This record gives sequence, structure tokens and C-alpha cells, in this order.
Amino acid sequence: MKKSILLVSFILITNFLSAQEFYGEATYMSKTTMDLSSWTEGREMTPQQKNRIEERMKKMGEKTYVLKFNRNESTYKEEKQLAAPGQRGGGWGNFMGTSMGGEKYKNLKDGQWIEQRDMMGKMFLIKDSIPKLEWKITGETRMIGQYQAIKAVASKKNNELDLSSFKRRRGNSAEEKKKDSLALSNGAIDEVFEQDPQVQITAWFTPQIPVQHGPAEYAGLPGLILEVSAGKTTLLCSKIVVNPKEKEEIKPAEKGKETTEEEYNTLFKEKMKEMSERWGRGKGGRGGKE
Repeated sequence: MKKSILLVSFILITNFLSAQEFYGEATYMSKTTMDLSSWTEGREMTPQQKNRIEERMKKMGEKTYVLKFNRNESTYKEEKQLAAPGQRGGGWGNFMGTSMGGEKYKNLKDGQWIEQRDMMGKMFLIKDSIPKLEWKITGETRMIGQYQAIKAVASKKNNELDLSSFKRRRGNSAEEKKKDSLALSNGAIDEVFEQDPQVQITAWFTPQIPVQHGPAEYAGLPGLILEVSAGKTTLLCSKIVVNPKEKEEIKPAEKGKETTEEEYNTLFKEKMKEMSERWGRGKGGRGGKE
């Protein structure tokens, strides 16, 4: 009975929206949990220096994004916060944030995905197809805010640049930690960490907003995705505005060197290895000031 009511509601709302222009904005809170100990183990640092580094990496996983959408297109972009007076940028946090946090554009009709990323001052424009997931709608429901949401599950290939999806290959003995520290100082990240090939996804969507959009790369369900969890990352919608007075034009970024995701990932890992080698030889490895 509950499924029938949701299906009828979806059809009625879809027919209503088809007769008018439709635009919406959804705000998402992102939270990622990471094992941060491996990045500071074996390094000659004071407890205060380690705490500062771990706090910065923790903040990298707590962000706010805004999804702007019409029936066919959407953009997804991080809401940048101004740095506090005297706070410095740069280093791992800035590198990861700008290299992975670009504006994402999706066109559902064409199946096109375009993302702009800035890697150390050089702009790239990644063009690819929207990832197609084999969603399975479970029928389980719950309320998220004022919207009734339905659960769907899927699996996908892990993003090879998602640091939160990696785990240590070796154990926690003093000898194994020493080997990991030496490998990291030489930039041999793959020797220290491994990644599961697949990640399970749980999404909650609402037919009350009958568009097939969602945060990040997620899409393809018969209603706006309000929450999605994949591995150690959860994206939760905290605010929705439909048909506001002021509407922004939804269009993809245009500036940047065109590339594929595979080519970009290869270059990114090379840069990451270079930074890891510098980190091992530089102030982090010698216990200098952070």
C-alpha cells in the first residue's frame, strides 16, 4: 500500500512539473572518517605538531556542498569558507582540496559529466560519462526532514584517489610501523596502503522531488537523493529550496586542459608521490616547525 501511494505521488508530481520550469538547490553536509595515525607514525614531531596535522586532515572530510539542478542538468560545488586571520594554506590539505574538489556538472539527457579541477595552479577539465549504477530499490522508508525517503543500494568501483578507502597492508608492530614510515618517506604509498576494489553504496531518495539528481557523481534514482553513504563517506542533505525567485543558470565549466579521468588520476598520483617524497625529506621528517 505504501509503495502504491508513493508511486501515485511520483506520477502526479511529475505531470505537474512537466508543465512548468523547475529549478532547485540542495545543500549537503559531507563527513569522512579516516585512519590518520599512519600519516604521522614514525615522524619526529611533537604531539602538538601531530595534532595540528590530524586536525587539518579531519577538516578535509567535513565540508558543505550545494547541488543546483533543473530537470536534466545539475552542478555540484563545495561552499568555500574563508580562512581565519593568520591561517596558512598550502601543503597536503590545499593540494587535496583543490585537486579533488572541483565543480561537477551532470547532464542526464546526454549522460555527460564534466568536472573542473585545479592541480597546483594548473586547471583541468575532465569529461566523461556519468557512472551508471545498478540501483536496487529496497522499499524501506524513513523520514529525512519533511521528506519521505526510500532506500536503494548499489556497488561501484572504488575511486582510486579516495584516501579514506585505503587501509594499511601491514600490522601495527614496531618493526612494521618502521617499514611503513620508511616507505612513505620514499613516496612508496602503494607499499603501505591497499584498497578494496568495490565499495557498497546506500542511498535514500525522495519521489516528492521527482528529479534523478544527487550529490557528487550519484544519480539515476526516481527522486532526489537526500542521503548517500559509500565506504567511510556520508553525504546528507540539510536544506532544499525549490523554485526560488533567483535562479542560476546551470552550465558546465569551460576553462582547463581537457582530459579523461584515467589520465588525470595517473598525473595526480605522480604529483602525490612527489609531495610524499618531499615530505619525507623535508621538515616533517626532521621534526622541523609545522
